[in-house]
Amino acid sequence: MLKRWIVLLLLVALAPAAQAFSLTDSKGKVHRLADYKGKWVLVNFWATWCPPCLEEIPDLIALHENKKNKLVVIGVAMDYQDSKYVLQFADQQMISYPVVLGDYKMAAQIGAIRGLPTSYLYNPQGKIVAYTVGSLSRAAVEDYIAAKK
Repeated sequence: MLKRWIVLLLLVALAPAAQAFSLTDSKGKVHRLADYKGKWVLVNFWATWCPPCLEEIPDLIALHENKKNKLVVIGVAMDYQDSKYVLQFADQQMISYPVVLGDYKMAAQIGAIRGLPTSYLYNPQGKIVAYTVGSLSRAAVEDYIAAKK
């Protein structure tokens, strides 16, 4: 999985991508990249109908809960028809990180969404350092961050 992150890091380095964002979560809180200087930020695009997205939710919750002083997870729900269903689903899954009700126009401020799940990882200086399409594990994120220290 670490090798996958490295390959995708190279892709990110070669492709232009937005370096700042402003996302409003389901509780009305605005999350700006600048608000998280000094922390790693993982923005994860997902959908309730997406099996790999659902598989990674427990790991994302664990990352968010266990690394609060070093890492922030922001989940962006995509491809939904009913926002109430998404929020009920997030409650049932006990998602503790902020959930944003997203669309592709909003997502464009972060980068391309070529499939779900898609995750972007920002370093503590606010630069995108990794990007992946597909399921993500807690261990892969922790290993990647540890390798960058």
